[in-house]
Amino acid sequence: MKKASILMILGSLCLLGLFQFPLWNIMLGAPQYPEPLGMNIHITGIQGVSEFDLQNIDGLNHYIGMKTIPKAGEMWEFDIFPIVIIAMVLLGVLLGILGFIGKIDYRFFLGWFLLMSILGIMGMYDFNLWLTDYGSNLDPHAIIKVVNEDGTPMSYKPPLFGYKKLLNFDVSSMPATGAWMMFVGMLLTVIAFFVGWRCKNSVSSEKKHKLVTP
Repeated sequence: MKKASILMILGSLCLLGLFQFPLWNIMLGAPQYPEPLGMNIHITGIQGVSEFDLQNIDGLNHYIGMKTIPKAGEMWEFDIFPIVIIAMVLLGVLLGILGFIGKIDYRFFLGWFLLMSILGIMGMYDFNLWLTDYGSNLDPHAIIKVVNEDGTPMSYKPPLFGYKKLLNFDVSSMPATGAWMMFVGMLLTVIAFFVGWRCKNSVSSEKKHKLVTP
């Protein structure tokens, strides 16, 4: 159980990488931009991959009526997400310590993983809502108006995950370093659960063997 508890603590601490590295990355490439423009989405705000990327993206978006990229104080998520991550790290470390000293069993590790998974799904859902509003809620007085074949306004929503063609831009949206660290951390907690489960079964088997041995 001690090995499982150590894995649980290490997995929880991996989430701290989200404070150092971006969670998600969106890149926009076009013939007129030899160096693609990019946004790194952190849990505390949005930054450009290069110094002037956000300024250039906002300049392009202005012509088609898209909103400017929000700053940290303009989205409640950038205030709440860091608190949620810190809370989950502290909870995971606490569970690991309690497991190490034998106060709880391995099933609590799986509970942490399930809670983190639910929070992650909620976060992705919220992120997709923002992308939809960002790409679809356009200024009707924009300089350039592009419509679909049926005459409805074209949506410029970037993909939640993967690749999409938007006019002459190739747009990709992928997990970044912080997300991969979070995924690794969550995987470690699942491994911690199975290690604890196997440890308990081994102990139970040994006890049964001693009871039947004359």
